[in-house]
Amino acid sequence: MNIIRTQKVLEGFCTAAASRAFLCADTEFIHEKTFFARLCLIQAATPETEVIIDPLQTGLDLVPFLELLSNPGVVKVMHAARQDMGIFYQINGKVPAPLFDTQVAAMALGYGPSTGYATLVKGRLKRDLDKNARLTDWAHRPLSREQLSYALGDVTHLRDMYPDMRAELENRGRLQWVMEEMGPMLDPKLYENVPERAWEGLRLRSSKRPYLAALKAAAAWRERRAIEKDVPRRHILGDDALHVIATQQPGDLSTLARARGVPDRLKRSRAAGQLVQDIRAALENIDGYAPEVPAHRQMPPNLGPLVEMLRTLLRLRTEYQDIAPLMVASARDIEQIAAFGDEADVPALRGWRREVFGEDALALLKGQIAMRLENGEVVAERISS
Repeated sequence: MNIIRTQKVLEGFCTAAASRAFLCADTEFIHEKTFFARLCLIQAATPETEVIIDPLQTGLDLVPFLELLSNPGVVKVMHAARQDMGIFYQINGKVPAPLFDTQVAAMALGYGPSTGYATLVKGRLKRDLDKNARLTDWAHRPLSREQLSYALGDVTHLRDMYPDMRAELENRGRLQWVMEEMGPMLDPKLYENVPERAWEGLRLRSSKRPYLAALKAAAAWRERRAIEKDVPRRHILGDDALHVIATQQPGDLSTLARARGVPDRLKRSRAAGQLVQDIRAALENIDGYAPEVPAHRQMPPNLGPLVEMLRTLLRLRTEYQDIAPLMVASARDIEQIAAFGDEADVPALRGWRREVFGEDALALLKGQIAMRLENGEVVAERISS
């Protein structure tokens, strides 16, 4: 088993890998007690070689590998890549590219949404994965051979799947679909921790401007505090407490102390003063600080039957073409199309999704597609004008 612990070996591997068409990559990390994930292992495989890189090895500089991840001539192959991409962005300030995510590719080839790695390996390679080492403390040293073998399998099976998956996508005219899906995953904003944008990850409970301003301020305060102390956000303040604060908008410590749902440890802390000060400043500048959120559009009544017809049409179109339905249209997409037709601002009406489903969905709304039973099966067909 090739475990890289020296700079010379790492540089040799990266130099050789830079001339290959693709690099499979995966990471093992721990994240339960910290804000930032602690990188513990990097697994990598080229068409000929597989290695484990130990980032906890004293004196090992990861720069050659990070430069390899940014090499535009080498496709980076990962499965469910978002967490790994975030870790590499955290330590490098760059997003690995170009990217091929086999979980997205699997959906384009008819596998279900969020297909797990073990399921995909079983389906594509007929191999069963041993999951005994799944709950390993990856920061512990030394790691057993079983643990290292488990980790390495995350890239060796990936290497064996990738060429055939890519070829199948090309043969079926779907490779471009997957490449389009990679676009948002390559946006650095997806991996940045910007305190003033922390509110975007919360489900809003009101559209009132004072509430929005206070929520943004409280979420930004929590984000800064969690980053500073390197602890999970929930260790600072839970989401429900943020909404309580945003609703009550405490302008002083005594008001905060009376807020139900806010932990006593926060009320007694020195940091509480900064939180109150931030909320007060936000409320004094509501027009300039409160985030702009899309106005809620009133949904027309009695959409149920139309939504069901669109869902049926989606199933028919995706089953016929062997695509995971959720990759084409979400439940929200369906409801928005039913309510607002071509004015719905949803992914299902853009790009390749419109070709696969969106145009037919709009045609159904216009009465240009009919559904009927044929030999016990539902059939959707265009009505000739």
